[in-house]
Amino acid sequence: MGRGKLRIYLGAAPGVGKTYAMLAEAHRRVERGTDCVIGFVEHHGRPRTETMLTGLEEVPRREIEHRAALFTEMDVDAVLERGPAVALVDELAHTNVPGSRNAKRWQDVEELLQAGIDVVSTVNIQHLESLGDVVESITGVRQRETVPDEVVRRADQLELVDMSPQALRRRMAHGNIYKPDRIDASLSNYFRPGNLTALRELALLWVADRVDEYLQQYRGEHNIRTTWQARERIVVGLTGGPEGRTLIRRASRMAAKGSGSEILAVYIARSDGLTSASPKELAVQRTLVEDLGGTFHHVIGDDIPSALLAFARGVNATQIVLGSSRRKAWQYIYGPGVGATVARESGPDLDVHIVTHDEVAKGRGLPIARGARLGRARIIWGWGVGVGGPVLLAVLLKALEPGPGLANDVLLFLFMTVAAALIGGLLPALASAAAGSLLLNYWFTPPTHTLTVQDPENFVAIVIFFAVAVAVASVVDLAARRTHQAARLRAESEILSFLAGSVLRGETTLAALLDRVRETFGMGSVALLERQSDVDPWTCAGSVGPAPVARPEDADVDMPVGDHMALALSGRVLPAEDRRVLGAFAAQAAVVLDRQRLVDEAEEARRLAEGNRIRTALLAAVSHDLRTPLAAIKAAVSSLRSDDVAWSDDDEAEFLEGIEAGADRLDHLVGNLLDMSRLQTGTVTPLIREIDLDEVVPMALGGVPEDSVDLDIPETLPMVAVDPGLLERAVANVVENAVKYSPDGDRVTVAASALGTRVELRVADRGRGVPDEGKERIFEPFQRYGDAPRGAGVGLGLAVARGFAESMGGTLDAEDTPGGGLTMVLTLKAAPGHASVPRADDGKLLDDGKLLDDRGLPTGPTHSRKAGPR
Repeated sequence: MGRGKLRIYLGAAPGVGKTYAMLAEAHRRVERGTDCVIGFVEHHGRPRTETMLTGLEEVPRREIEHRAALFTEMDVDAVLERGPAVALVDELAHTNVPGSRNAKRWQDVEELLQAGIDVVSTVNIQHLESLGDVVESITGVRQRETVPDEVVRRADQLELVDMSPQALRRRMAHGNIYKPDRIDASLSNYFRPGNLTALRELALLWVADRVDEYLQQYRGEHNIRTTWQARERIVVGLTGGPEGRTLIRRASRMAAKGSGSEILAVYIARSDGLTSASPKELAVQRTLVEDLGGTFHHVIGDDIPSALLAFARGVNATQIVLGSSRRKAWQYIYGPGVGATVARESGPDLDVHIVTHDEVAKGRGLPIARGARLGRARIIWGWGVGVGGPVLLAVLLKALEPGPGLANDVLLFLFMTVAAALIGGLLPALASAAAGSLLLNYWFTPPTHTLTVQDPENFVAIVIFFAVAVAVASVVDLAARRTHQAARLRAESEILSFLAGSVLRGETTLAALLDRVRETFGMGSVALLERQSDVDPWTCAGSVGPAPVARPEDADVDMPVGDHMALALSGRVLPAEDRRVLGAFAAQAAVVLDRQRLVDEAEEARRLAEGNRIRTALLAAVSHDLRTPLAAIKAAVSSLRSDDVAWSDDDEAEFLEGIEAGADRLDHLVGNLLDMSRLQTGTVTPLIREIDLDEVVPMALGGVPEDSVDLDIPETLPMVAVDPGLLERAVANVVENAVKYSPDGDRVTVAASALGTRVELRVADRGRGVPDEGKERIFEPFQRYGDAPRGAGVGLGLAVARGFAESMGGTLDAEDTPGGGLTMVLTLKAAPGHASVPRADDGKLLDDGKLLDDRGLPTGPTHSRKAGPR
């Protein structure tokens, strides 16, 4: 019995309808007479999905008891015994309850496929193993249930179930996915528009890559060499010259005109090495093409046009971009040039673009082949075999008189010539051929002991021997050199690829790069030296290894980088061919150093600009917001001290109340100013300890009216690792801001929830809200949104709150409140060992047997309380 076929409905996000689509497919198959059963389907209480189960046979589930709770899983044995043609198995990434037949459901599916049963299954994009880190960085939820990409990639049919974020959120709001009591929390957490958009893009890109793999596989199986223009792929041919940057940018502009276009830059090196290319320029061009979203490829080929066309057709390219020839007019005697040849042989399936540039007709040197460096010992042995070998062979054959005959003698001397070529190269082989010809003529061709040849046939044999020996020696020497050069170029390209990739990904610091140079070339120390001008002394920008040199002149090897920088190595002298790779390392070291300095300068400039803005805003705040309460206090005091008016007790109490209120406002404003000053100077040092939120949050509500806040903190909430004082100040500022902008009579909601290794405190109001473009601006110092009245504060509360949150390793962000208003989300780190186990889908198992909802909270009642007297 053959293996069954697997069809997978891949969901871009939970709730897009993948289970519904699977059940609809089952009904279509049943109508066609296919024996189709349900192995396991989870409808999550969704009415429309549950209705689709009607009319389909369902194999009874297996009940498993775990930690005093009863769970159901797919009964693999029952499905195998039933033996249907098609089985429906939902949630491919699901983790089975301990005690099940297999640990993962995809392993259950594999058993069904091995038994010849076709399987229709579902999985969400966030459950693919390779996307786990990406999904966590986007949504903040680590997917504990994953399925290996290869399982999904091997599916015979893969169908994407997609829905726009707006449509999915509408489905959520209408109650088609979760129950009404969970809608607001879901919309504010996992189902945010940004999260859904990112997941949708991940799904589309992943499926597009799989489609491209299927297309390449099909083309390979059917030996299709013509280009199928399913996607624009632009190949840029590089020579290593400065015009390459122009070609790459031109190709990028062409790619930008079509959605999904790809750029593939290719440099084709001759097998005799990178003699015509600048390693520094190639490194710069590699960086440029990868910055523009393309890829860089290094290909070996002596016939440049053929190699370029083979590469383009191999990647199913649709366009080739080449630069106008840099050759001078007289150099066209060597041929029409690469551009003309590629254009002539590209055929109708490839468009060739010839781009002009500043280097046109400026000339370029012709590549000069270099011989393989065989080493001194091999060259000596080669000459010994090439010259001494024929002599010893002649002596041996003379001693065996009568010998094996002239024909066999010729073959033995030819063998000696081939051996000389393999050991010492071409010149010893030519010497062997000449010596062999003379010895054959002198010792073995009548009349012997003379250089004359009596028989014309013998003369022809000697001439043919010499010609064949020379030809064989040339071929053997060429093959040896090409093998040596190919191996060396392969090693060089691997080194350069690793180097450029690590630097572009930002994984390499200057010290790590220099250490890589030291390990690659086996050096004792490496230093990057620089100076301001030709007369200034050298300074060390970075070094590794003991006793680095202080000047390039003192190094065993130095590689200039520009006019005032050099890479200096100590340990041994490098051969000339190694300097190509060393030049690339040196260029990359300069790039890394420049990038580090630019980052430092940008950070310093940002800090100075922020300081200037803070000082300017502080002067404005002091000039008005601080003077207002001072003026009120002074007026009240002056009135009390006045002898002209007899104030009643109520009047005096009112003046004193005004003085107290002004003093409180001053204290609050000055406190925020001091806090912001501490944040700006970096003197905030949190004292982190583990604490429950319900010990801190109620204390932070002392500055707002008693009946203005609803407090909801579950008893099951994990402890957080924070500085209690900083957390109290941050929460107080956020809550006071929410109460200030809430309409009269509306209460502010303060609720907490757990999300994996994080705990979120959400402060939601029902005010006017803030548009998306203003959500980040409200966290800037001295910013007050909208028509806030003067005297309402200097606009530091949220800035201080975010600063304190970030100093404790948390975040503070603003979101829309479902139904109108603004929600501040304060995210904190859960204490080690207290993190919850989040799930993106509802109804997942906890270690203690409880269930989690989509927010990662245990289902069931939570402890809530309203803010009371403080």
